Amino acid sequence: MTDDNAPSLLDLAPVIPVVVIDDAADAVPMARALVAGGLPAIEVTFRTPAAADAIRAIAAEVPEAVVGAGTVLIPGHVDTAVAAGARFLVSPGWTDRLLGAMRDSGIPSLPGVSTTSEVVALLERGVTEMKFFPAEPSGGTAYLKALASPLPDARFCPTGGVNAKRAPDYLALPNVGCVGGTWMLPPDAVAAGDWARVESLAREAAALRA
Repeated sequence: MTDDNAPSLLDLAPVIPVVVIDDAADAVPMARALVAGGLPAIEVTFRTPAAADAIRAIAAEVPEAVVGAGTVLIPGHVDTAVAAGARFLVSPGWTDRLLGAMRDSGIPSLPGVSTTSEVVALLERGVTEMKFFPAEPSGGTAYLKALASPLPDARFCPTGGVNAKRAPDYLALPNVGCVGGTWMLPPDAVAAGDWARVESLAREAAALRA
């Protein structure tokens, strides 16, 4: 779900890092490392109390990043994300109420789907760009490949079980714009503040699609 005049979120980079931040102080150096590595779109998930502060810090201090909010579950999350400066929204699933709030926000959104019926329901509502979650447990590349012919208007960002090894298989599919993952943010590197390692892994991820 995007503004027709804006570049598609799915086309900014081959990988959107899915970030779980426990300490908002890590947000800015982490974002700078990811952007330097070629991954400008950063999804900060609403899985910790630090999420809103992290989004706010990245939006204010790393303008070259396109920071968004993930694990958006309720309309209140939409309001919090927009107020913090989020530039896109990602949900693991959707309801009409949540979808309405995401649309009303005026920023690009990726509602989550895992079944054909959910994809058809979103297409019926005019939404063509979606998160496919959880990707690997829901059928992975075989499932998405099967959707490409009957549902050619749907484009996906698969997330959930996608790693450096599996990502190229997803990116080779015609209906996949990008993937979401966490592998460029190893917990030990984040804990140690090893942003050089994060940047290196981000650069490898950015090179997955030439």
